[in-house]
Amino acid sequence: MSLRRLYWSALAGQWRGGAVLLVCSLLEGVPAFFSGRLVELSVDRGFAVGNPTAGLGWLALFGLAATLGAFGSRMVWHQLGKVVEPLRDSLVTAVVRGVLHDESPPRNQPDSSGVARITQHVEVVRDATAGLLVQARGMLVTTASALAGLVTVAGALVVPVAVPVVGALIAFVCLLPSLARRQRALALADEHTAATAGASLAGMRDIVACGAEPIAALAMYDAVDAQAAAAIRVARSSALRSLVISLGGFVPLLLALALAPGLVARGELTAGAALGALVYLATTMQPALRGLAATAGTVVLRLLVALRRLAETAELPVVADGTETPRGTDVDVRGLTFGWGATAEPVVRGLDLGLRSGEHLAVVGPSGIGKSTLAGLLTGMLTPQEGRVLLGGVPVRDVPVVLRHQLVALIPQEAYVFAGTVRDNVGLFAPSASDEALSAAAEAVGAGALLRRLGGLDAEIGHGGEGISAGEGQLLALARVYASSAEFVILDEATSHLDPVSEARAERAFAARGGVLVVIAHRLSSALRADRVLVMDGRETALGSHADLLARSARYAELMQAWTAPGAGGPAPGAVHITGAGSQPAGTGGSLPAGSGGAVGGAPSGDGTTHFVKRLAGGGGAVDGTSSDDDPTHLGKPLAGRGAVVGGAPAGNGAATTSLSPSVDGESASVGEAPAGDGSAATTGGSDSRDSGATGSTPRSPSVSRAARVS
Repeated sequence: MSLRRLYWSALAGQWRGGAVLLVCSLLEGVPAFFSGRLVELSVDRGFAVGNPTAGLGWLALFGLAATLGAFGSRMVWHQLGKVVEPLRDSLVTAVVRGVLHDESPPRNQPDSSGVARITQHVEVVRDATAGLLVQARGMLVTTASALAGLVTVAGALVVPVAVPVVGALIAFVCLLPSLARRQRALALADEHTAATAGASLAGMRDIVACGAEPIAALAMYDAVDAQAAAAIRVARSSALRSLVISLGGFVPLLLALALAPGLVARGELTAGAALGALVYLATTMQPALRGLAATAGTVVLRLLVALRRLAETAELPVVADGTETPRGTDVDVRGLTFGWGATAEPVVRGLDLGLRSGEHLAVVGPSGIGKSTLAGLLTGMLTPQEGRVLLGGVPVRDVPVVLRHQLVALIPQEAYVFAGTVRDNVGLFAPSASDEALSAAAEAVGAGALLRRLGGLDAEIGHGGEGISAGEGQLLALARVYASSAEFVILDEATSHLDPVSEARAERAFAARGGVLVVIAHRLSSALRADRVLVMDGRETALGSHADLLARSARYAELMQAWTAPGAGGPAPGAVHITGAGSQPAGTGGSLPAGSGGAVGGAPSGDGTTHFVKRLAGGGGAVDGTSSDDDPTHLGKPLAGRGAVVGGAPAGNGAATTSLSPSVDGESASVGEAPAGDGSAATTGGSDSRDSGATGSTPRSPSVSRAARVS
């Protein structure tokens, strides 16, 4: 449906309110029709014949007519909201839908022009419609009533009065095209100013950091100057319009004043009729004409321009819904290429990828490389320029929208929490789910404690997630999708506000849930939990396991190195180590000396699993596994006065360690995988030693007095 059709259908849907407005308009027009006639009667049948009582009586009737007109005006305002507010709601819905379906939305910043359309253009349409219903309607009724009354009182003055009025209206109509163009230019300038200000405010820290304040200020000055110039042009056109209408309103009055004495002298008019005609012209018709022209020149023009601008951005192209039914939820990507613009460098180029049910993929890469764009392509929200994305063997965009919404779920970084109960939020995609199922979904992703703190599923959440933190909002969003029927889930940095332990719990819950899981990593620890890792690096991509990519992808190794050792001289306190469980037999190794350990591992020796842990400054700690006493521990829980427990197994287990950092606080750390019982060899590759010993090993540096020995 086009926006103009939406506009008129929304108004037509309020026909009951329109009927009430028509009745109120008839009441409002009563004083305009009877004013001159009652003045004529009060003069000719009262004051002129020496009967002031009769004259006052006719004037009292005039006052009663004015009271009826005021009551009609009051009823107009009373009914106005019932007609206008539903129209506003329909327009806001159309604009928001257009913003959400924009093929080229602003990247990494708010859509300020979209906000301007909602806060300015929609309000212009709302106010203009209200103005037409109140002012233009009333002025049309008043003008028509005044002309009808003038014909009954002083027909001889109708032609002299009508000529200048018609001439002014013709001149006014000729000015409308230029007024419309200038009003449209002003609307576009308003949008440009809003977009420029929004971009500058969103990037204020970067602007200050780069010393680009003069450039940003100049762009803002230019936008404001352009807006001011457009407003001045509109004001000049409005002044010319007002001059034309003023002439059309005053000239008839002057002609009536000039012609009335002669008509009275010749007996064609009575003194009361002449006075009544002046009342019609001076107090009714002239203000009505000026107001009608002002309304048409301002309100109608703004309405038409705003509707046209909204139609350009809110009308959606007609897209046929898909008809294909996928066979399962396997995802196949073939030759996928996409760029933000016909001439832009593609952010995804020739990508081939296959994901089977039950598989867990992590997507990593530098910020802005196109990871979120890939999520949009996989879900069918974006159309690739080349290649295809197949869901269950059929193109994802050929799957009916309703079915696609049931099978595919994307959780963005910005968690959307709605005003209402916790049940409304968690059960949004599973309206028929029981309370037990919703509570179980919350427990699975780690939101159980949050539900208990809020007061259960019946607890109320305020507007904008009032009362909950950003991380708690993400937990609710995770529970919402976990409770749904989606079998292809994409987490687009959906755990960015959670701590590492909560993030790991949520990702493992979705991995165990079944279906296809794609995690766009906020922390590189997500890559260590995935079956495979996709490294996006512009023109080159790499796909494989963590250990495989460490060996053959320079970009992946660099990302890991930058993440684990941000400082040139080694990791700062709390730096991150990559550790891998080796295959040495238990009982052949030793433990770290007290006070020297780094946290490592998370699985017993021999399982070959790679884990991510954080170094505990100043002491060892069991990490992401089980302590030497078989006590479940959490990330960062230290064992006071002891070395690190490696791989969550008792000391002497012999789990191997891979570290991408050469030293920790001035102490050496074994790098790589040491042979059983030796603890002196190291490697930088992180290769699996199940079938062979450590490769590329070098002796431990003799310059270090104390070593962290891992056997």
